[in-house]
Amino acid sequence: MTEATSPARSPSPTQPAGGIDIIRLLLEGRAFFALITIIVVFSLLSPFYLSTANFLTMASHVAIFGLLAIGMMIVILTGGIDLSVGSTLGLCGVIAGLLMQGVKIDALGLVVYPPVWVVVVLTCALGAMVGAVNGILIAYFKVPAFVATLGVLYVARGVALLITNGLTFNALAGQPELGNTGFDWLGFNRLMDVPIGVLVMAVVALVAIVLLNRTAFGRWVYSTGGNMRAAELSGVPVRFTTITVYVLSGVCAAIAGLVLSSQLTSAGPTAGTTYELTAIAAVVVGGAALTGGRGNVRGTLLGAFVIGFLSDGLVIIGVSSYWQTVFTGAVIVLAVLMNSIQYARRPARPVSVIAATAPNSHQAGN
Repeated sequence: MTEATSPARSPSPTQPAGGIDIIRLLLEGRAFFALITIIVVFSLLSPFYLSTANFLTMASHVAIFGLLAIGMMIVILTGGIDLSVGSTLGLCGVIAGLLMQGVKIDALGLVVYPPVWVVVVLTCALGAMVGAVNGILIAYFKVPAFVATLGVLYVARGVALLITNGLTFNALAGQPELGNTGFDWLGFNRLMDVPIGVLVMAVVALVAIVLLNRTAFGRWVYSTGGNMRAAELSGVPVRFTTITVYVLSGVCAAIAGLVLSSQLTSAGPTAGTTYELTAIAAVVVGGAALTGGRGNVRGTLLGAFVIGFLSDGLVIIGVSSYWQTVFTGAVIVLAVLMNSIQYARRPARPVSVIAATAPNSHQAGN
């Protein structure tokens, strides 16, 4: 009696003998491939696109979206959303402009002109405070993230309009005799021909990478987004994590507001309008899951460059601003569709696995 043997499985058309899943490679690397495609296409359409000077200029524009997207990604990793980042950017820019214009102290009859480093610190503190309000509403009062951050969006924008009466603070370069010069350094100066704003984005990205990949807090973030209940049972401080991610998002928005105001040497109450949507788009294009638990800084930055380079490329070749909106929306829809395909191909992680990745009290001390 002969023993029956099952026939050897032939590799699937998308997975050669070497074991490389082509579809998975294309899905996970879509932001990179999209960026290369955008650069090639616009380089063929315009002789001005493929130049170092233009790339650096576009990168300085991307820095604003990149900073917002990094903060947004950290929030989305927990399964949340922050719709207030655009308004936070505008409010922080207005406060920076107000401080640069001088603070009147009526009781003493003085006008105080704080140095730039004080302006930066106070502005970042304001962004952190706005983020903390979001986090507390969500973590302690159980307000849905969409509703809480939408409410804060309107409050922050309204406060910015009240402070400025709808006007814009101009000429923020400062005066040497007042000791408040240097604010335009973020927007106009370069280090080794690289815009300072791009370097600031790179530093923030590096800090975020270390925070998410090398600390217990990073594991808490991914665990909270993967399965909040399992994370709580595993000893993860979910409330603290939730508040902290919104604080970090607020600080990133404040830094973006400083960079944008510095680039324009002016601060208006409507700055950053709809930027929250661009930040979400960059995160989605970068491959993060809106349900939480999946995403990384590298993909988010690539997504920001895809959105920024696409928008600037359309401007360079003279496409109408209405069509720019259409193309950007199409890219977002396509990215969400590819996200759905990508994560539908992966089996969901069981609760036990998620719980095992969450640090216990001993791990948190490492």
